[in-house]
Amino acid sequence: MRRAAALAGVTALAVIGTGAWLPGVSAAAPPEPSSESSPSSPDLSRYYTQKIKWGACEGDGAGLLSESDATAVPKDKNVQCGKVTVPLDYAKPSRGKVEVAMVRIKSSGKPRGSLLINFGGPGGAGVSGLLHAQKEFEYLGKGYDVVSFDPRGVGESSPVSCGDAGAQEPEMEGGPEDPAAVLDEMRKINEQCEKESGPVLPYVGTVNVSRDMDVMRQVLGDKKLNYLGFSYGTRLGAVYTAQFPKKVGRMVLDGVDTLTEDVEEQALVSAEGRQAALDNFIKWCTGNAGCVLGTDSRAARDNMSELIKGLDTYPLQSSDGAEFTGQDVVDVLGQALYSRQSWPALSQALGALLADGDPRALLRMSGSLAQQAPGGGVQGVGGLAGRAPEDIPADNMAAALMAVNCADDPDRPDADSIEKEVAKLQEEFESTSAIFGRSMLMPVLFCFGRPAGTDYIRDDVRDVKSPDFLLVGTRGDPATPYRWTQETAERLGSAAVVLDNKGDGHTGYAGSKCVRDKVDGFLLYGEMPANGSSCGVDEEE
Repeated sequence: MRRAAALAGVTALAVIGTGAWLPGVSAAAPPEPSSESSPSSPDLSRYYTQKIKWGACEGDGAGLLSESDATAVPKDKNVQCGKVTVPLDYAKPSRGKVEVAMVRIKSSGKPRGSLLINFGGPGGAGVSGLLHAQKEFEYLGKGYDVVSFDPRGVGESSPVSCGDAGAQEPEMEGGPEDPAAVLDEMRKINEQCEKESGPVLPYVGTVNVSRDMDVMRQVLGDKKLNYLGFSYGTRLGAVYTAQFPKKVGRMVLDGVDTLTEDVEEQALVSAEGRQAALDNFIKWCTGNAGCVLGTDSRAARDNMSELIKGLDTYPLQSSDGAEFTGQDVVDVLGQALYSRQSWPALSQALGALLADGDPRALLRMSGSLAQQAPGGGVQGVGGLAGRAPEDIPADNMAAALMAVNCADDPDRPDADSIEKEVAKLQEEFESTSAIFGRSMLMPVLFCFGRPAGTDYIRDDVRDVKSPDFLLVGTRGDPATPYRWTQETAERLGSAAVVLDNKGDGHTGYAGSKCVRDKVDGFLLYGEMPANGSSCGVDEEE
């Protein structure tokens, strides 16, 4: 059995932008509009002219894979790892530097350059992700060197951590009903994060990672950035189009994030999306003979809610005293609903719990799904996390997610405002989703006590003047609702071309053959789908 980590709830915000960084640390400077130096900008030429020393990936898995995972990664001389150096602070490069870990799978054909991939998160490690997902990108590898990276603060790129605060459940008397206790706990966590993470922490965030990607583009030898971003990776790609519009090559954003909504609204939308996905799962299950939830979808929804409430009140206990609660069920549901392919296994695992009070199948499922990108990426493609080795903190993914989301949002209510609103927020979240509302509320408070983040994304990432790029939105997406695709496309302007995926699950590339074909066709051959075109549900679904 397991206990929920203090930062586990923050994984519910995998696609939610929140505020900025730590007490006493100023927010990162606004981005420079280009990589070229001017009399008023710092000289970055030494970063743009560096050479990457490529070599074998240590341990067959570049550090982030567990021993058993590493043995599953095939040895291939065309798979190489390396590092690129970027400034800690682009406004003041003398403050220090960060080494960003990268992985490259050399093209099996005649390469036309590199394709950079971000699997989402924020907090997902791209090096181990791509090592696991080599087969999924073999077709794209016929035309590109396929490349991914651990963003600053993640994995092998100066990983952030919150230490003990990220390894145990916080003691909060009264829970959300006692807002003063909650905010005091947030202060303690923030202090621990600052202590454990080191100098990189104030400079973690999408604006700086986007600039890092431009350094990578130049060092890889590409005049323009060819890019495939999933979930949070779409936020990163959108920011790049605004910072470096003339450097945009063939770009695809799948599972489109919002660029404008505040953390509270995003959390509510995500709770609503997860509830809709659960309703779809229940409808699918009750429509099949032998469904453990019965044949009445309305009764099944009510029973699911009662199951979770019952386990929260009377948790199951293992022989060593560990507990399995209703929120543990919510955690597994939230992960499994990201991919329709997981639904049969979820149905069986719930059956074991309901019939025999046995949560082991759900726990095994949780462990497997937790190795995928938080918030998505390519669901069903492969693990992005693995088990962290000794030199990478166990809580790095959750700590990085919190750090990036807090760095990307300029809103920061004060203590008085939060204390007055907590009860109202709790009611609002639970009315949005009786099952997911509670788990989505706590992460809303995680940025309390930190200076407001950058306003660049909300104010300036709009009406981009780049070549056309492709946005993929999935109608049944539980994390990034389709309306975000529409809103982001309208905000970014005429360069944004929308592909409407009628299926379920978070992102479309892994779950839809139609989406995969259209994305591959654009990236490899420049075959851009017509704006507003669609993909139906695959027959095997």
